Amino acid sequence: MKFLAIEKEIKKVDWGKEKEILEEEARGVYKLYSEGYIREIYFNEFHNAVIILESENLTKANDLLATLPLVKNKLITFEVMKLNPYTGWERMFG
Repeated sequence: MKFLAIEKEIKKVDWGKEKEILEEEARGVYKLYSEGYIREIYFNEFHNAVIILESENLTKANDLLATLPLVKNKLITFEVMKLNPYTGWERMFG
């Protein structure tokens, strides 16, 4: 299943002073990417992470994101939603 995860900051942080945990976060994201869970990752205009990930179910998707250092340290959370295939093509052939 494919999921969209959008980062939400839990509290205001001066990210310029958080070099060590941001490096840990990058390693955690790379691990999930190299294992095939994270398919795409971006920053939106507010510099929040936007992730497309693959997982067996919503619980597993949330569990994977919970392994990230920024989530573990309660600095961020994610809004996660399942993405379903587009079915609008049927309207052209109905």
